[in-house]
Amino acid sequence: MAREIEDLGREFGVAQEPQDVMDVVVGRLVTRYGVRAAGIWQSQGAESDLQLGASAGPLKLPAGLKKASVKDSLLEKAIRERFPQELHGGTAQRDALSVWVRKNRLAFVAAYPLVEDSNIRGVLLLACGKTPPNTLLVVFRLHAWFASVALRDAELHSSTRQTLSKLQFLVDASKALGSTLDLGELLGRILEVAKTQADAERGTLFLVDEETKELWSLIAHGLEKQEIRLPLGTGIAGYVAKSGEILNIPDAYADPRFDRDVDGQTGYRTRSILCLPILNKDGKIIAALELLNSKRGGFADADVDFLLTLSGHMALALENAQLHRDLVERGRLEREMALARGIQRSLLPEMTPLVKGFDIAVMNEPCNEVGGDYYDFLTLGPNTLLVVIADVEGKGISSAMVMSNLQATLRALVLNLHSLNDIVESLNRMIRTGTRGGMYLSLFLGLLDLKRKTIHYINCGHVPPVIVRAEGEPVSLVEGGMVLGLFKDPLYDRGQSKLQTGDVLVLCSDGVTESMDAQEQEYGVDRLVSCVRREIAQSAADIVNAVSTDVARFSRKGTHLDDKVMIAIKVS
Repeated sequence: MAREIEDLGREFGVAQEPQDVMDVVVGRLVTRYGVRAAGIWQSQGAESDLQLGASAGPLKLPAGLKKASVKDSLLEKAIRERFPQELHGGTAQRDALSVWVRKNRLAFVAAYPLVEDSNIRGVLLLACGKTPPNTLLVVFRLHAWFASVALRDAELHSSTRQTLSKLQFLVDASKALGSTLDLGELLGRILEVAKTQADAERGTLFLVDEETKELWSLIAHGLEKQEIRLPLGTGIAGYVAKSGEILNIPDAYADPRFDRDVDGQTGYRTRSILCLPILNKDGKIIAALELLNSKRGGFADADVDFLLTLSGHMALALENAQLHRDLVERGRLEREMALARGIQRSLLPEMTPLVKGFDIAVMNEPCNEVGGDYYDFLTLGPNTLLVVIADVEGKGISSAMVMSNLQATLRALVLNLHSLNDIVESLNRMIRTGTRGGMYLSLFLGLLDLKRKTIHYINCGHVPPVIVRAEGEPVSLVEGGMVLGLFKDPLYDRGQSKLQTGDVLVLCSDGVTESMDAQEQEYGVDRLVSCVRREIAQSAADIVNAVSTDVARFSRKGTHLDDKVMIAIKVS
């Protein structure tokens, strides 16, 4: 028996996919123990039907049991009672399984539930011409138990691989969409990404023209791109763009909103349609993405969820591209600086979040040149707020584009990763790959536990934020590591600090601390802390205003100009 257990563990340890596990189980039972028929049915829940996943043996299982109802069957009884059930050849029942048993003169048929940690993963059915000895019954139970554990591990492995694959696809897609400002090229990239993910045959991205109340898009016409327009509200895309509703239509011809004339003119046969709105950060519908004919037979909920996850970056890329196009058409493009400033400002939050127990204010004072300062607030749950501040090296549109990719990638990562270290390491890879090591940025990620009034953070070479207290020494948040984008796999430490009532957490860019007076002396952290402490009884807005005034007075005759960003978070 010990040898048998060792062999079982070795064979099941090789199988890493659920299908491989099932094939190994039924094949082993047939070849080693002379079982005439073996099958595994998978279950998605106690009330769902059973789906045959694998079978083996010289005797074929009943055709009607490939998809079997769990009600009133030996399979259902094994699942319900979570205990092996036997069906002998003398049974008088008339269900498909009993008839099959009598017809083939089977002496022994048993169903073994595949249960692991109270989770029902399926049921194993065995059919033998002779009644097996008790020792073999023990072996059968061992197979069922090993199969349950192996299926759990295989499903976890498969799920993890799919999640990582989707995450990598999401990051790659975000980079691709953020790397062009040409609207025609961007429309093509968005469609290629969407069609690849949803496995669709065709697709169109319609943009909303608010002035004319129309939808428009660019289509290939020979070597040129031709613009097409239709009234808002017309057809599937028009309905979605006007209502904001997501439509997943399995049969296009059964939906009255579908215009069959288009198929008649093109000779194309539309079967299934997925159409969803693209919303910008203010919740306004700016486009409608329409995909046709899933190659898998129909669009799945997972397709919708993934495209919605990516739609935020689609919207950002579209707005940036449209901004570029409008400025060129109107003759108001003053080279790259004006465009980069527009992109940069669109990335920053328009207002600070309202958080119970915390008073938050921001100072954002851009200089004449385009810089790479970035800040953001991401609500991750009812009691969790992610605070971000970053500074991209250099000026100009290249820095603004890195900022754009940073924001989109960061927002994609926080939906799938729940570790600050994993987020920082993924951002480092993105920046290093995207800029080929030619640019870097400093970044501070602070995860505020609003309930426990604690901050968990990683500082990647940024100006250390400071917790200023009414009494006692200030606390600098320095734990972390080096800037992002320079090295392949740097290590980052995670810090933590407890916040007290009356504390003010101050985050800023180096434009504040490195402001200089006429003698080229820097404003510095000490002056910043002193100014905040003088105003510590005031609101967060009054504190940032006081710092802004103090820095301006200090650097009035200085020559060092840079963007200035400061965030004050006061604990009440």
